[in-house]
Amino acid sequence: MGFHSKPTTFIRNVEIKVENLHRSIEFYQNKLGFSVLDQTASTAKLTADGRTSFLSLVQPEYAKPKQGRTTGLYHFAILLPKRSDLANIVIHFAENGIRVGASDHDVSEALYLNDPDGNGIEIYYDRDPAEWSWRNEEVAMTVDPLNFDELLTHATPEKPWQGMPEKTVMGHIHLHVSELKKTEEFYVKGLGMDLVNRFGGQALFLSYGNYHHHVGVNVWNGVGAPAPDPESVGLESYVLSFADEEVLNETIRNLKSIDATVDEEGEYVVTFDPSGNQIKLTV
Repeated sequence: MGFHSKPTTFIRNVEIKVENLHRSIEFYQNKLGFSVLDQTASTAKLTADGRTSFLSLVQPEYAKPKQGRTTGLYHFAILLPKRSDLANIVIHFAENGIRVGASDHDVSEALYLNDPDGNGIEIYYDRDPAEWSWRNEEVAMTVDPLNFDELLTHATPEKPWQGMPEKTVMGHIHLHVSELKKTEEFYVKGLGMDLVNRFGGQALFLSYGNYHHHVGVNVWNGVGAPAPDPESVGLESYVLSFADEEVLNETIRNLKSIDATVDEEGEYVVTFDPSGNQIKLTV
């Protein structure tokens, strides 16, 4: 569908902080079915296809527990390639005593859970974009109960859950922010996203290429919420991958035009949204 590949700009990688790297690797390998692509004493890159990483773990030197009522990660969202994959992981979770929440968002069907540190995770499957409902450039999204009985008719008992499927990708990220006005300006005027859904005065959903959202932001932790301690569990950064240098350079100019911080750090151009969430830009 092209929402997570060139020429669309998409999230290539999310990096989260954890308190205990060994414990987190055990969870992401044994409970979610990732493989470790690369590991150091304090970091691990996780993969579904054995070649590329879209989720990275880092243990800060003086790691602290997750802080409440701050900006930062609400959840990152893992997009499965098939509906049968979602049905099969439901069975896997049930068989292993892993409790999850669930919602039908009209555009997608989603499961929700936390890792051992309280980092939020969504695992979802997209319905056919032809079935999404758009009105005045906004996509309709709901928070309805998930019909597990109907979903499970798509399970494949002859080929049960064997870990993250090869074509799994990072679908989107959802962030806590301290306010919405400057945040909207940053993501729309700075990063060039389209505002595709406005959830009252509480949340915004933004995307590239008519996706239902690559980024969600909300003020559910309170307007004016502070940034978390740099050593605390939560979001370290996420990576936006652009089609080419021309699009990246245009984005850098747009960010500078709204006085956003823009720095070069190795292979990345680094910026921060108004709430301090770190975004790394690359081609």
